[in-house]
Amino acid sequence: MNASNKDLILCSSPSNGVLLLKLNRPEKRNALNNEMIAQLAARVRTAEGTKGCRAIVISGEEKFFSAGADVVEMRDHGIQAIQNRTRAADWSVIATTRVPLIAAVSGICFGGGHELAMLCDVMIASPSAMFGQPEIKLGHIPGDGATQRLPRRIGKYAAMQMILTGEPIDAASALRLGLVNELAENAEERALEVARLMARHSSKALGLAKDAVLAAEELPLSAGLERERRNIALAFTTRDQKEGLNAFFEKRAAEFTDE
Repeated sequence: MNASNKDLILCSSPSNGVLLLKLNRPEKRNALNNEMIAQLAARVRTAEGTKGCRAIVISGEEKFFSAGADVVEMRDHGIQAIQNRTRAADWSVIATTRVPLIAAVSGICFGGGHELAMLCDVMIASPSAMFGQPEIKLGHIPGDGATQRLPRRIGKYAAMQMILTGEPIDAASALRLGLVNELAENAEERALEVARLMARHSSKALGLAKDAVLAAEELPLSAGLERERRNIALAFTTRDQKEGLNAFFEKRAAEFTDE
């Protein structure tokens, strides 16, 4: 916690199995400083260890999801503001969690905020959303993953244009490029609906499915298929898999216990 002991991440559970994490630094347009990232990682880590937590929604304010990384930290601490072991470890917690992450994006989603949104597994955006990597305008480049993740999301040429010009794209363009899943007038509400659909299922199966899909970004097809085979074999060792199959044949709703 920072010196003011301010809770930079607001946490609530709007429905069973769903956690809502809201970025809470409105006076700085939710600019991500190291303490904010640390608090977010701590919330995700706690959720991952909590039985029954099956989906997490990350949202911001109506006019800004996040304006980016904290430029005051960069001015005061230089590269150490971005490249330090604690920050890298905290980003890794968010990037590697088995719990599905859903970004609800309204308004500005720039720089580090955009990089955070790209760590999520599903992205719902409002028509007002704007996405950008403006670091080039400050004389440097993205440092929290955009040069690697953005081309994987929207292709080399569109990513090059965004990163090398620093100019943002609107929500309609983001949807066309495949950066977001869908547009919704109330992005947070729709993200919570999607989270509730996920939360009907076993956290074991959700985590194994997420792991297999993410492997497709890193592995060749043959290795990815092997990961899928491994994960479905693991799924078949769980009580929830047996419950799901029994519920199907008994024509009833499955009651998953995350075991």
